[in-house]
Amino acid sequence: MKKFALAALGGTIAGAVLATQVAGPLLAQEAARKSSVYEQLDLFGDVFERIRAQYVEEVDESKLIEAAINGMLTSLDPHSGYLPPKDFDDMQVQTRGEFGGLGIEVTQEDGFVKVVSPIDGTPADEAGIEAGDFITHVDGESVLGLTLDQAVEMMRGPVGSEIVITVVRPATEPFDVTIIRDTIKLTAVRSRVQGDTVVLRVTTFNDQTYTNLEAEWQKSVEELGGIENVKGVVLDLRNNPGGLLPQAIKVSDAFLDAGEIVSTRGRNPQDSDRFNATKGDITGGKPIVVLINGGSASASEIVAGALKDHRRAIVVGTKSFGKGSVQTVMPLKGDSAMRLTTSRYYTPSGRSIQALGVSPDIVVAQPPRSPVTEEETPNGRPSRSEADLRGALGNDSMTEDERRQAEEELQKAEAAAKLREEDYQLAYAIDILKGLSALGPND
Repeated sequence: MKKFALAALGGTIAGAVLATQVAGPLLAQEAARKSSVYEQLDLFGDVFERIRAQYVEEVDESKLIEAAINGMLTSLDPHSGYLPPKDFDDMQVQTRGEFGGLGIEVTQEDGFVKVVSPIDGTPADEAGIEAGDFITHVDGESVLGLTLDQAVEMMRGPVGSEIVITVVRPATEPFDVTIIRDTIKLTAVRSRVQGDTVVLRVTTFNDQTYTNLEAEWQKSVEELGGIENVKGVVLDLRNNPGGLLPQAIKVSDAFLDAGEIVSTRGRNPQDSDRFNATKGDITGGKPIVVLINGGSASASEIVAGALKDHRRAIVVGTKSFGKGSVQTVMPLKGDSAMRLTTSRYYTPSGRSIQALGVSPDIVVAQPPRSPVTEEETPNGRPSRSEADLRGALGNDSMTEDERRQAEEELQKAEAAAKLREEDYQLAYAIDILKGLSALGPND
């Protein structure tokens, strides 16, 4: 017993000695690190004082400090940044669904402003700005070398004022676009009925999105005379730049009965979180096609990824933008705030889409609009049929009801052909839903 006690005591002493030997260098390293940080802060103070005293013109000290803070944040990644009081207030207004500006979601790449996507129905959208465009100049002034917030500030201005932006697009020469600034009122969700398909167009994820989605869905169901007449749903997330994470979770949950929607993982394990669907699918299990493209980012990628991983929807279009990080807005003193990337999000399969995007199940590019009309063939000549020929025999085998049904089917086919000219990707999505419904009853 004594030998055991002595052995245990010896082990404790040896462990303590070993811990001291390990802790000593670690404490020294931590002390050296802190000393280095304090030296750098002293250096910052020295630079600040020299600018105040010796710069060629008198400087605004508060702006110097703001610039230093913003520089520190923007050096981390393209989505972190400092929000002065006015910008913080503007951001809060935007999430409520109404703000002034051009109507584009932007990021920064290679020093220039890159358009993530224009927002439907806004001045930028109507002016023809496209996802992937680079903005190199604003009113003739280069944005190269500016932070993203500085470039965005250049594009802001009074409602009704004019702005000229220089755009660079692949395979084209730089060109100028004149836009009139306006108040941007976002309708988060719009719906339309296309035959027996409900098309839900989600343009952004703000405070109104889920409420709008429910209302638009009910309106479309009533238009079709009941949910039993709905054969499928197209959830159009193209050029949706994202927005609020809780809204993306709610929209995903609207079409799922169970399972994980998204998980977020921060620097520390305790900062991780997981969000699951609750019972209740507003469509009652109707087949869904989700449309995405390179302008689908952030929250829209969460929805597309969740529905794809659960095999709840077929994803059609082109690869999404690939913004797989979560920003937390942290209020600071003086009514300002900082936007800091605090975690990455992962689809239910555990895959991060950061810089990769969501890949569609079926790749369908949107071709340039064809000049061929429904009344012409590709060679430009008017189309002709047997019925157009002089002296053609009539069809006496059809009853009046059959003839009326044939005419209705022809009208539907012509409408489908017209839609393919207007929006090929949407027409493709609807064709998929028709194919799914033809396989069997839609329960």
